[in-house]
Order: sequence, then structure tokens, then C-alpha cells
Amino acid sequence: MSRINKNVVLALLTLTSSAFLLFQLYYYKHYLSAKNAAGLSKSKGSRIGFDSIQWRAVKKFIMLTSSQNVPVFLIDPLILELINKNFEQVKNTSYGSTSECKFFCVPRDFTTFALQYHLRKNEEGWFRIAENMGFQCIKIESKDPRLDGIDSLSGTEIPLHYICRLATHAIHLVVFHDRSGNYLWHGHLRLKEHIDRKFVPFRKLRFGRYPGAFDRPELQQVTVDGLEVLIPKDPMHFVEEMPHSRFIECRYKEARAFFQQYLDDNTVEAMAFRKSAKELLQLAAKTLNKLGVPFWLSSGTCLGWYRQCNIIPYSKDVDLGIFIQDYKSDIILAFQDAGLPLKHKFGKVEDSLELSFQGKDDVKLDIFFFYEETDHMWNGGTQAKTGKKFKYLFPKFTLCWTEFVDMKVHVPCETLEYIEANYDWYFRSLLGRS
Repeated sequence: MSRINKNVVLALLTLTSSAFLLFQLYYYKHYLSAKNAAGLSKSKGSRIGFDSIQWRAVKKFIMLTSSQNVPVFLIDPLILELINKNFEQVKNTSYGSTSECKFFCVPRDFTTFALQYHLRKNEEGWFRIAENMGFQCIKIESKDPRLDGIDSLSGTEIPLHYICRLATHAIHLVVFHDRSGNYLWHGHLRLKEHIDRKFVPFRKLRFGRYPGAFDRPELQQVTVDGLEVLIPKDPMHFVEEMPHSRFIECRYKEARAFFQQYLDDNTVEAMAFRKSAKELLQLAAKTLNKLGVPFWLSSGTCLGWYRQCNIIPYSKDVDLGIFIQDYKSDIILAFQDAGLPLKHKFGKVEDSLELSFQGKDDVKLDIFFFYEETDHMWNGGTQAKTGKKFKYLFPKFTLCWTEFVDMKVHVPCETLEYIEANYDWYFRSLLGRS
């Protein structure tokens, strides 16, 4: 009986152990394994992102530039917008702690970086290493537009864009050049005959359709998708500059031709006026920028930029244009606080407003306000002696950046049409047009 009881107990223990083991196997299969699978699936999904061609291309490019000590910075608008939306998360992410690819893994053809020209180093070595890493690279260069018309320097070219392709993804490196006025300029991406038009989908590039000008950004280093990159400290300010960054050069070649026909006035009086006018323009720009009021060169000041790339010495004033919707009620007080007393005020905000401020050395600042209609723009004029009003019509125009007396300022993009509307037949004769 005792032997039977022991066998029964042993059988029961074996059965119980087997049942428990089966339960563990069932639990692991239906609960733990499912839970782990979900976690592994999520982890695997994030690794798929890190294995994308976009991320690998960016990683290799950053390795390349870091090895050559070339400080590129990210200017890709899509990625900067994503970073801005998740800025706190990006700022608090340390190197190597990222578990999910959120920015560089977005499917796309290009990722765009920038490089300041004076920081460019060892281009030949850079290209050689890039090719060893699997990149195919091309360089787009052109003549410095400021040297236009100088035959002795006609062969001098500067790099404007680099494009490096890895498999199906390309890195677009925009070369920024320092310009007078403490801003950055990039050139037009114009393909030369020897460049394969099918190398990349060039039409999808966000930079290079036209020359551009940007405020010099302050940079900061952050970790993005596990990669250390430099980005503008205020990423959205840079992104918001893009739609309004178009730049047009002064017509240096035509200006040189103008001075070959009409000698430049380099008298003491002319040079003194130009100096005073430049200082007045700088003060006006500082005042309006502080108010957040956009402006452009108008009338004789615009003519001087267009015709001779300088201030007309006999004009005796500085002329600016402002859209009436940008008018602010404290604009007069702001100029008076800057040391420019109001000399004249013509018209009203709702009709034909014009302001005139007195600068030093008898140089005057005239501000013309422009009103927009359905198919044209206009500004008003008032004859000081009689009070008689005039209405000057202009074709619609947009604003572009340019460089004038070492400043980055706006001019109408459709400059010739604007000036001809301003001066009519008189200006046609000045330009030599019939």
C-alpha cells in the first residue's frame, strides 16, 4: 500500500510538472512572445528607417565632411521644419540615444547642406575620398558676377554648388559666399554642356533656381537621427527667408560702360554727398528694420543702382518705397528718435502719403508709399508750392535683394519697367533708349 501511494504521488507530481510546463509554454507563446514581438517589431521598424538609403547617404556625407574638417550645416527646408516642430526633443537628444529615425529617413531625392566658401578646404582630396566612399560628385561653378566686364579676370570661376549622389539619394551642397553687408549669397545653378542632365532630378532642387541672399545664421550643433549636425539656431527664420531670397546683381558691366562714356564725378563735393547719402541710407535701413517695415530703393536712388551701381552725386536725396500696408503709426517718431526730423508730410495714410525727413549735410530722405490696385500700383505726389496732387502709375512688381553701397537692400525685381514708369521718356533718353 505504501509503495502504491508513492507511485501515485510520483505520477501526480510528474503530471503536475508537465501541466505547469505546458502552461508556461502556452503563456510564453500567446502572451510574452506576442508582447515581445510587438516590441521587436517596433524596434525592427525603426532600424529599417536607419537602414534607408537617405539616412546612409547623410551619414556618409557627414563622415566625409567631418574627416576633412569641413563645417557644413543643414539648410534642407523640409527637415528644418520637422526639427523646429520637435525642437525640444532634438535639443535634449544626446549622441547615440536615438532609437527611431524621424528626420533623415523621410523618402526624398535630396538632402541639402550649405558651406561657407572661405571654409572650403582641399577640394581634390575631398572629391577623392567621396568617390572611395561610393559617392559620385559634380561641381557647378561660374564666374564671380562682381567681376563681370573685367576681361583680364574673365577666366576666374568660383564654386557655387556640389552634388554628390549615393545610389538613389543625392546630397546638395550649396556654397555660400560672404558679401559686403554681412550677408551670405549663393549663385544660380546653371548646368554647363558637359554635365549629364539625368545625373539627378535637378528640377526638384530647392536652391539654385536663381541666386539667393540670406542673413548670416548663427549655428548650433544638435543630434538628429543619431548624427551630429550643425543647423541654424533659428531654423524657421531661415526657412521663412527662402521664398523671399531671390537676388539680382547690379549691372556691373553696364555700369563700367556708362562710366566710359560719362566720366564719374569724383569731386570733393560729389564724394562728400555720396558718403552722407550712404550714412543716411544705413540709418534709414536700421530704423525701418527695427520697426519690421520692409522697403526698397526707389526713384533716383534706384536709378543710381541700376545705371551706375552707385549713388547719383547730383540727386541730393535718398529715395525709398514702402507698401502702404506696411505703414506703422510710430514711423515718424522712430525717425525723429534716430535724429531725422520730419521735413514734409504730404497726403494721408489712405491716400497719397509721402514723408520727407531731414538728414545731415542737407541730404533729404524721401519715403514714397505705394498703393495696390487690381492691375497696377501707384504712389501719390504733391507739389510743395501749390499743393497740387499727382498720381504715378506703376506695373505690379515684386521685390528682390541686391547689393548697394555695401548693403543688402531690396529693389523691384522688374527694375527696368519700374524705372521707366517712374521717369517715362526722360529716363529713356538717359538710358539711351528711343
